[in-house]
Amino acid sequence: HGDWPTQSDKRKLVEHIGGSFIFASAVFKFIMGTSTEGNDQTTPMDRLPLALKMNPGLDGLYTQTLARSMHLPHFSDIISTIALLSAPLPTSAIAELLGIHTYEVVNVLVNLQAIIQVPGTDDIPVTLCHTSLRDFLTTPSRSGGFFAHPSHHVRLFLRCLECRLEHLPQDPESFIRFRHQISTVARYALKYSYSHLYPWHGCFKLSDFDSAIRLCRKALALRPDTPELIEDLAKVVRRRGNNTGSFEDFDEAISLLHEALELRPSPHPKRSDSLNDLALALRNRHRRIGTKADLEEAIPLLREALELRPFPHPDRSHSLNNLGFALRNRYRLTGTMDDLEEAISIIREALELRPSPHPGPDRPDLLNNLSLALRNRYRRTGTMADLEEAISLAREAVEHRPFPHPQRSDALNNLGLALRNSYRGTGTITDLEEAISLHGEALKLRPSPHPEHSESLSNLGLALWSRYCRTGTMTDLEEAISLSRKALELRASPHPQRSDSLNNLGLALRSHYRRTGTMADLGEAISLHREALELRPSPHTERSESLSSLGQALRSRYCCIGTMTDLEEAISLSRKALELRPSPHPQRSDSLNNLGLALRDCYGRTGSMADLEAAISLHREALALRPAPHPDRPQSLNNLANALDVLHECNGDISALNEAISLHREVLGLLPAPHPNRSRSLNNLARCLHALYQHNKDIETLNECISMGREGLALRPAPHPLRHTTLDILAKAYLSQFEQDGAVEVLDEAISLRQEFLVLFPPGHRYRMGDVKALVEVLEKRREVTGDDRDCGEIEALQAELAA
Repeated sequence: HGDWPTQSDKRKLVEHIGGSFIFASAVFKFIMGTSTEGNDQTTPMDRLPLALKMNPGLDGLYTQTLARSMHLPHFSDIISTIALLSAPLPTSAIAELLGIHTYEVVNVLVNLQAIIQVPGTDDIPVTLCHTSLRDFLTTPSRSGGFFAHPSHHVRLFLRCLECRLEHLPQDPESFIRFRHQISTVARYALKYSYSHLYPWHGCFKLSDFDSAIRLCRKALALRPDTPELIEDLAKVVRRRGNNTGSFEDFDEAISLLHEALELRPSPHPKRSDSLNDLALALRNRHRRIGTKADLEEAIPLLREALELRPFPHPDRSHSLNNLGFALRNRYRLTGTMDDLEEAISIIREALELRPSPHPGPDRPDLLNNLSLALRNRYRRTGTMADLEEAISLAREAVEHRPFPHPQRSDALNNLGLALRNSYRGTGTITDLEEAISLHGEALKLRPSPHPEHSESLSNLGLALWSRYCRTGTMTDLEEAISLSRKALELRASPHPQRSDSLNNLGLALRSHYRRTGTMADLGEAISLHREALELRPSPHTERSESLSSLGQALRSRYCCIGTMTDLEEAISLSRKALELRPSPHPQRSDSLNNLGLALRDCYGRTGSMADLEAAISLHREALALRPAPHPDRPQSLNNLANALDVLHECNGDISALNEAISLHREVLGLLPAPHPNRSRSLNNLARCLHALYQHNKDIETLNECISMGREGLALRPAPHPLRHTTLDILAKAYLSQFEQDGAVEVLDEAISLRQEFLVLFPPGHRYRMGDVKALVEVLEKRREVTGDDRDCGEIEALQAELAA
């Protein structure tokens, strides 16, 4: 080629390569490579300018090289297969797996030798020149049209099952035990077929599962007493059950795994595998159906499997993780702290067996599970160190699962839930905003018909509902309701999570009712909670939650329309929920609070001191279960203080009022700005201080009341859903100040607040009439003081509304 390449070409090439040996090697192969395609007449001299135009780094080289074969038959299938295989295969095995000719694989690969190592024979595996090619092919933002879509795993899994069936001989020993005697693709299928099912099962359609089950049944029919084949069928049936919610699939999978375990009595070398698989299936059915017996059977199986995997068994960490997860589930059912402490301890041990920076593929699972367990302990004890560690672990799990890892959405979901817990404990809005962002990303990674699409819809909806409760932004509440409805639609009966979606939508609709006063919202919420309760018959683990939610919704309706049967049912449901949460159940304090609130309402209706005293007693017990720094201690302090305030209103007991004020002050100290519940605490303290002022007429008490009211109002800008309650107490305080000093400008402020209150509630709203009366009172007082008739028209209109 004469002086080619020139010194200038060489200098440009060296500068372009930038010292990267890998890039230099790949570029040299690209320039000097040959093509078997007749329509590719380029020479090395032609390809040098193309190489110099490539973006620095390997992506440009990959794109340019792959383009040379993209027009050939089966190109996409061949490239996707190479990218997604769990172990490299020779060209002949790739062809057999895809059901095409070996020469068709070779024709595609021969043009790609700059980036793929293509052996000279059909029996040596095809390998990548650099692992970054797999990253490139599995990242759509980088690879574009060359993206190896995860859905290709479906085809690989089904072809693996077909190849296994085709090579299954009459004598199973040579297939199951003497793998060296069977073909390369059959060995691959035997060892790696299920790596294409899990964690990629979200890509499978129902028809794909049905096809896989047919193939597994055919294989098992040939050799009915082969444990491996029994377990294979059970795995696919269980995955189909997870996607469809079919109880029959859960039952069949467990029955099959019992059969496989019986075929592996001690000391069978694979007994621990069978114990583990059966326990996981039982735990899965427990999670879906709520049968405690399944969980109780799974835990001893997992303990036996762990004993069969002493250190340094390679699967010991797997057994530790599974046992820890099951113990955590039992803690959630019973509240037994010993289970939770043991779960945390053994998952930590498992994590130590998978240290960073050489974590192995299961470290992210361990990080997630330890994070979940620590979050449970935080919710029980309020120890911030647990929550902080949980968030840190969840962040590391996300880092280990960069896009497009198939379980990235799981890690995003877990971190989002942990940050929402942090927001609820601290009020840090950035935690909630990040949680919303994470759940939004997870939802994008789980498009319909992904089996966890409904979970992401639900979690994003709950996070948006939390933000609505903080800001009052109606678009957040409306989107939360929309997402919850979509989740519910995807969980038609008998979907195992339908009751969760019914409950979540019910909560959002109750918030919408509180904001708009629309009785249809409250009626629908009650209907949803009733259906959820029916789907959670005893001994379902979440039955107490449904009893509690329905009770609260009925109490809301009682507070609106005063139907005593609603309150009586609310009290009955709350009592049943409390019975299902004996000490030390982690939600016992919630049930104590809910029953206390309902009994306080009953006192308000009947005047029965026994009900009020019982309410106060319940709130005291709940408070004792929430010692500092429990995240829900402020709620219990607030509820007890409110009950004591009612006691003071009943009998004038000043000691009850002073205790209420002391409790409200403690709440305020626990909720520094910007905690979302600080405004509620300010409002309640202001109300109690105003009541105390009625006793002592101390101007300092009234000034503090007004100060608290002003701060609370500033924290509840329109359209905050509870702004009206602060407007009411502050207007009352200004009226008291006017009565103290006679300042008309103070009366003007009270009138302005009353008028704003009225704007928030259109005619017909249940809150409006009380404020109409209060506004008439202050307007008449101003007319009396000033002698000005400017308010006459407004007074007459308001009086007409009262008379209507």
